[in-house]
Amino acid sequence: MNVYNNLANLPQFKNAVLTIGSFDGVHSGHQKIIERLKELAKAIDGESILITFHPHPRHVIYPNDDSLKLLSTIEEKVQLLEKYGIDNVVIVPFNKEFSSQSPETYIQSFLIDKFNPACIVIGYDHKFGKDRKGDIAYLRKFSTQQGFEIVEIAKQEVEDIAVSSTKVRTAVENGEMQTAKLLLNHFYSLSGTVVRGAGIGKELGYPTANIHIGDRHKLIPPQGIYAVYTYHQQKRYDGMLYIGDRPTVDKKTNITIEVNIFDFDQDIYEEIITVEFVDFIRHDVKFDSLEGLKDQLRKDKISTETILQAYSTVATTSVSEVVKKLPSVSVVILNYNGLEYLQKFLPTLLKTSYENLEIIIADNGSTDTSLDFLKKQYPDLQVIRMGKNYGFAGGYNQCLKHIDADYYVLLNSDVEVSPNWIQPVIEQMERDASIGACQPKIISYQDKSVFEYAGGAGGWIDAMGIPFCKGRIFDVLEKDQGQYDQIEEIFWASGAAFFIRAQLFHDLDGFDADFFAHVEEIDLCWRIKRAGYKVMTVPSSTVYHFGGGTLNYNNPKKTYLNFRNSLFMLLKNEPFQKLLWVIPTRLIVDGMAGVLFLFSGKFRHIQSIVQAHWSFFRHFQHTLKKRKFYDELIQKTRIAPQENRTGILAGSIIWKYYALRKKYFTQL
Repeated sequence: MNVYNNLANLPQFKNAVLTIGSFDGVHSGHQKIIERLKELAKAIDGESILITFHPHPRHVIYPNDDSLKLLSTIEEKVQLLEKYGIDNVVIVPFNKEFSSQSPETYIQSFLIDKFNPACIVIGYDHKFGKDRKGDIAYLRKFSTQQGFEIVEIAKQEVEDIAVSSTKVRTAVENGEMQTAKLLLNHFYSLSGTVVRGAGIGKELGYPTANIHIGDRHKLIPPQGIYAVYTYHQQKRYDGMLYIGDRPTVDKKTNITIEVNIFDFDQDIYEEIITVEFVDFIRHDVKFDSLEGLKDQLRKDKISTETILQAYSTVATTSVSEVVKKLPSVSVVILNYNGLEYLQKFLPTLLKTSYENLEIIIADNGSTDTSLDFLKKQYPDLQVIRMGKNYGFAGGYNQCLKHIDADYYVLLNSDVEVSPNWIQPVIEQMERDASIGACQPKIISYQDKSVFEYAGGAGGWIDAMGIPFCKGRIFDVLEKDQGQYDQIEEIFWASGAAFFIRAQLFHDLDGFDADFFAHVEEIDLCWRIKRAGYKVMTVPSSTVYHFGGGTLNYNNPKKTYLNFRNSLFMLLKNEPFQKLLWVIPTRLIVDGMAGVLFLFSGKFRHIQSIVQAHWSFFRHFQHTLKKRKFYDELIQKTRIAPQENRTGILAGSIIWKYYALRKKYFTQL
C-alpha cells in the first residue's frame, strides 16, 4: 500500500477509483465501502484510493471542542487500511485554508487535477467546500463534463455507518471490548511510546511498560484491567494492561497506561508498541496493602491467560458472520408501578450495544402512569400488558410464553447496568452448554463500593436451605475489593439480574407461581442443579441494584414470603429422608428468628412467621403434588445422572455466623 502525505507529490494514478472520508476506526461499515471500492477498481483494471484528512476536520474547525474522541490515530488508521487491502491512501493536511475552498475549486483543483478519477464512491449526504455548500449534485454536474462516474452510497448505508461509529465509541467508553471488536471486525487498539515509570510493577513481580499516547484526542477505555495482545516489532505477545491512577500506591491523580507483557524481558524504552484490547477483566480498586494488590495481580494474570487462550482457538470470521451467530437475548423487565425506576434506569439500559438484543417491558397490571410514560417517551419499545398483578413468579411465567429468544435476562426495574454487562455472561454460557443460569456481580447502587443484598457475587444455601451470598451473609455486606472476581459455580443466581437459557426455563416450567415473589429464583436454580446443570457467577459483568424497589427488605410481607417459600422449596427439592429432620429443624430455627424479632420490637414480623408456617401446612399436600410434577420434568431434562450440589454449605450458616462469628464468605 502506498501512503501519500503531500499533495504536491502525487503520482499519475491509473483509472483511479476513490472515496473520501474520515474512516475513523475503519470499522465494519467502512470495510463494506472499501470492498466496494476494490471491486470497482478491479473491474476497470484501476487503482483504489482512499482520501482521508489529518487532523480531523472537526478539530480544526472547532479547535476548542474536545468532545470528539478518535477511535484511531492517523498512524493506526493507516495500519488498518493496509490490512484491508487499499492500494493508495492519501492523507490530506487539513487546515482552514483547505476548508475555505469553494465547491468548484475543491472539485476541479483537488479531485480532478490531483486524481483524474474514473469513479468516485461517495455518500448521499457528503458535503464539501466553504460553508459545506458542495454536495453530490455538484459532483454529478462535473462528472458529466469530465467523464467520471459517481457511485452513491445509499442513505441507509451511510446512516448505518454513523450508527456503527457511535456504537463503537459507546462500547469503548463502557469498556465493552468484545462488543467493540464485533463492530470493528478487529480488536480496538492503541499505540504509543514506552516511557519510564515508577518501577512499582517490577517490585511486585509484574514489570510494566508505561505507554505515552501522543494524540490527546485518542479515545482511552475506562480505568481497569484488560486482557490484551501487545505488538513489538511485528511480534505479538500476550499481556494484561492497566489504566488508572494507581490508588493503592500513589496519591497522584494522573492516569497511567501500563502493560505487563508476558514472557518478555527486553528493554524497549522510547520504542513504539501497540496493544489490542481483547476483554475487560475488572475495575480498578484500592487495596489495603501491596501484598493484597500482588495477590490480585496473580488472579488477574490467570483470568487473562484463560481469556487469551480461548481467543487463540477461535478462527477469525467476518463481523456479519459473527452477528448471525450471536445468540438472541431478550432482556425482560417486569414492571409494577415502577414509573420512578423506569425513568431513572431505562435510558442506561437502552444504551446496551449487544447486537442481537431486544428489550421488553412486561407490565404486571400497573395502576400508576408508567404505561403512559413508556408510550410517550419510548413508543418503539415492546410492552407486554397483563391485566393483573401475577407477582414476580407468575408475571414472568405469563410474559415469557410470548417471547422467543435463546436467552432470557430477567432484570429488575431498579437496576443500573454497567459496562460490558451482557456479552461476558452470554459468552461464558455459549462456551459451556452445561451452564443453565448465571448472574453478574451485583453491587449496591447507593454505595458502589459494597455488594448488594439481593445477590452479591452469587448465591449459596446451607444444609437447611437458608440462603446467603458471596459478599453478603445475613445483613453484613462486604466491600467489593475484587475478592470474588473469578468466574465460579454457585447454587443460585439472583432474580435482580437473572440469565437463563430460554428453553431450559420452559422445560422446567419456569418459576413456581404459588411463590408470588421471593425465593422463586432459588427454587428454579435448585431444579436446574437437580437436572445436572451448573449455575455460575460471571463477575466481569457488573450491575448496580437499588434494592427493595418493589418490596422493602424490612417489610413484614417480605418476611412472610421468604419464610413460607423457603419451606415450600425444601419440601419440593430435598430427598424425603432428609425432610424428616430438616423440616422440624427449620421450624425450630424459624422460631428462634421470631425471638430475635421479639427483642428487636418487630412484632408484625413474628406474626408473618406464624402465618408462613400456617400457609405451609395448609398447602402441604398441594406442594407434594407439585414435587411429583417437577420430578418428572427434571428426569426429562437432566444432563447428568446425579444432581449438582455445588454451592451448598455443609452445616449451618446460622451456627457459623452467630456462634463462630464468621461474618464473611471467605471465612466459611
